[in-house]
Amino acid sequence: MEAIIRLILGLPLFLLVNVFGGVDGLYFHIGETERKCFIEEIPDETMVTGNYKLQLYDPRTGGFMPSSPGLGMHVEIRDPDDKVLLSRVYSSEGRFTFTSHTPGEHVICLYSNSTKWFSGSQLRVHFDIQVGEHAVDYASVAQKEKLTELQLRVRQLLDQVEQITKEQNYQRYREERFRQTSDSTNQRVLWWSVGQVVILLGMGFWQMRHLKSFFEAKKLV
Repeated sequence: MEAIIRLILGLPLFLLVNVFGGVDGLYFHIGETERKCFIEEIPDETMVTGNYKLQLYDPRTGGFMPSSPGLGMHVEIRDPDDKVLLSRVYSSEGRFTFTSHTPGEHVICLYSNSTKWFSGSQLRVHFDIQVGEHAVDYASVAQKEKLTELQLRVRQLLDQVEQITKEQNYQRYREERFRQTSDSTNQRVLWWSVGQVVILLGMGFWQMRHLKSFFEAKKLV
């Protein structure tokens, strides 16, 4: 336990923010055919849970009321390789879960399941994303595995340490990707500069030969 606490306290602040502050809550408005997408940077083998609730705009009151029957939300999730991890229609209020297999930017898109029931009205979507151990329902885990309060707390700490490790591995992965991109860009710039120098030398050589031929022709005249 002491080793776990030392590991957590010795981490950079931005990692602690990412791990312990893994809940992003918001709401947004969408139109009849509108599609909203979010980009979430996720380490590999990490569970992600999304919770949402739909409300329909009421023009009579100017507010938002509970959604009508038949109203639903289509959820589509793509990984960094543009492979579909999840594509499913849910009800007006629900929860979806998926596990990442590739580290990087995952695209989460939400849009209505119909274009007719709206009648051009706005829809308010309450949405939050929970990543890593924040996506785990520890109350259910404790009940299912019959854990004591201390055992549950140790389980949470172990999950947090595992998530911190994944975050660190992901940061190293990002640094490596950035280094590769930087090296590739530098090589292209170098070869572009070399190409420009070769072209300039070739043009200068051609101009010198042309001028030499011109002056020789003038002497002959």
